[in-house]
Formats: sequence, structure tokens, C-alpha cells
Amino acid sequence: VQLQASGGGLVQPGSSLTLSCAASGRSLRTLGVGWWRQAPGKEREFVAAISKNSGSTGYADFLKGRFRIFRDNAKYTVYLQMNSLKPEDTGVYYCGAATIAGARQNDYVYWGQGTLVTVSS
Repeated sequence: VQLQASGGGLVQPGSSLTLSCAASGRSLRTLGVGWWRQAPGKEREFVAAISKNSGSTGYADFLKGRFRIFRDNAKYTVYLQMNSLKPEDTGVYYCGAATIAGARQNDYVYWGQGTLVTVSS
């Protein structure tokens, strides 16, 4: 599976942005997908994950409901809708795929290349 993350950019605090994770080479229908992010000088951290059939989702506690993960299996794409963005949301956002996607990074078998999100005024 090849994953392609896109949709990053420079936005102002309070703005919204939607990231996309598109798959090729194999359908994502059998895999859970997670979004992770890495801020400058920090380790990669879990953001959100969704099961293969959208039956369950999970989010990092620090998000406080600002982000939403959803998927369109017909388009082999998983999205991360980000609202009320803050400067501390700045970082490279990666999508990954796993049999069961959650907050354990080692469970992920496939990774996209990352897309940069910068939140700044």
C-alpha cells in the first residue's frame, strides 16, 4: 500500500483545514488508518484513528473535539478535518495504515510521506 498525505499549508489560528490520505496499490478497506503528527524537535504523536469500516474512531485527549477523522472507502481516502487550529498544532502530519489502527505506533505497517501544517498569524 502506498499512502499519500496532502492538504497541508499555512493557516491562521482559528482556521480550519482538511487533510487527505489517499491509498494506491491496495484497497484501504481492510485496514484501519491513523493520523500522527510531529512538531519540530518533538517525537511523533498520535492524533486520531479510524477502523476499516468506520465503526470506531479514536482521538488524542488534547484535541478536545476539534478534529474529526472520517473515510471514503470508495475513494480509498481517509480525511482529517481540523477546526479551531492553534499554533501548537503546527507540525508534519503523517497517515499510517494498520490492521488495527490505534495509538501504538509500532502497529502501523504503512506510512505516507507527511504533509506540513503551519498555524501562524
